[in-house]
Amino acid sequence: MSETNPKIAYLTSGAANMFCGSCLHDNTLARALTAMGAETTLIPTYTPIRTDEEDVSVDQVFFGGVNVYLQQKFFLFRYIPRFIDRFLDVPWLIRKVSSKGMEIKPKQLGALTVSMLRGKNGHQRKEVKRLCSWLRKSLKPDVVVLSNLLIGGCAPSIRTDLDIPVFATLQGDDIFLDDLVEPYRSQALSEMRSLVKSIDGFLVNSDYYGNLMSEMLEIPKEKIHVVPLGIDTKDFETIERSGEQRDSRRIGYLARLSKEKGLHVLVEAFIQLKDRTGFEDVHLDIAGWRGSTNIEFANEQLQKLRDAGLESCFTDHGTISREQKLEMLSGIDLMCVPTVYREPKGLFVLESLAAGVPVVVPDHGAFPELLSDVGGGEFVPPNDADALCDTLAALVDSHERLAELGSQGRANVIARRNMQTMAIRTLEVVSITPSVG
Repeated sequence: MSETNPKIAYLTSGAANMFCGSCLHDNTLARALTAMGAETTLIPTYTPIRTDEEDVSVDQVFFGGVNVYLQQKFFLFRYIPRFIDRFLDVPWLIRKVSSKGMEIKPKQLGALTVSMLRGKNGHQRKEVKRLCSWLRKSLKPDVVVLSNLLIGGCAPSIRTDLDIPVFATLQGDDIFLDDLVEPYRSQALSEMRSLVKSIDGFLVNSDYYGNLMSEMLEIPKEKIHVVPLGIDTKDFETIERSGEQRDSRRIGYLARLSKEKGLHVLVEAFIQLKDRTGFEDVHLDIAGWRGSTNIEFANEQLQKLRDAGLESCFTDHGTISREQKLEMLSGIDLMCVPTVYREPKGLFVLESLAAGVPVVVPDHGAFPELLSDVGGGEFVPPNDADALCDTLAALVDSHERLAELGSQGRANVIARRNMQTMAIRTLEVVSITPSVG
């Protein structure tokens, strides 16, 4: 491995036009690793990534979504000339196709997932060869890091062809698996377990998720390494909090507008809150991405608020930019994303706290571990709108408590949940000594 300016190839999974937590995490980590002297190339797979920070990924896509789908569905596309492949993998074409909101049926998605996990033995074998050839001839990395194990079908070939270590981050693999229909879920799980021996180490953001995935994927505990989640705190530190009580009290929601993120739980709790005396001024600010799969659900929740006579008591900000995110965070008193599923990361928690905004989250997933480290929030039982209403009411009624939680969380996130600390720990895991920093 290189002594100076070590090279890391970081393969990240694009999520079409969606702001994806994994893309945001990977992009931030790649920036921080490069700043510390580890020359890091962020390589999109499936689709280009979308991030609200500076995009540092390369302008090409491996395992292009259009291409791998056609290779899965039509035999002839597994043998077409490379110049046609190059056209199908052009980032602008993939963006255009994904912008149409096209959905793959669960059965087709399951079969494609299993095939991709089989790597050189799957229908996309020529894409594995192309990636390995490019890494070997053009990039020549010292180590490869995968954004998740679901793109790990290439790992055995990378290790054989390049003779370098391969690591994988686990950050939501279980959620994707659970959405697959049978028999594809079981087949995909079996393939992922077989890939474990080809991975030198697994990076997770919490002990909770490490234990969960160790059991699910049968990963030896010594291969699991906790790298605490971090963010670029610089922009959030510029937000000034006056300490004075606002004319109106505002609750924020900043996440994908989907059932798994618990928007419906928050909407029900907010409706209950507005029925209580003394909360006439409380306002709900909702922001987040909604694609074709979530638009009906999102519209239903917003209509519930209107039907409850709360048209003037909430604002739908839609999908927002980084500047709009900072503006929203500067104007709310607390953040609540009551996820129904067990969140493996919780980026919005760190962003909110870095801005001095306390959080209310369910007592499950990575949240207990995260808040035990940095503070700045309170827990509610999962999927319990009544308990959530009580907690929100108590907090918005106590300006002192909000200020205390916000100040505590902000100081701790800035001090030890920044992107530099995340990068240092990552370099320790992959056994690279940074040349600067």
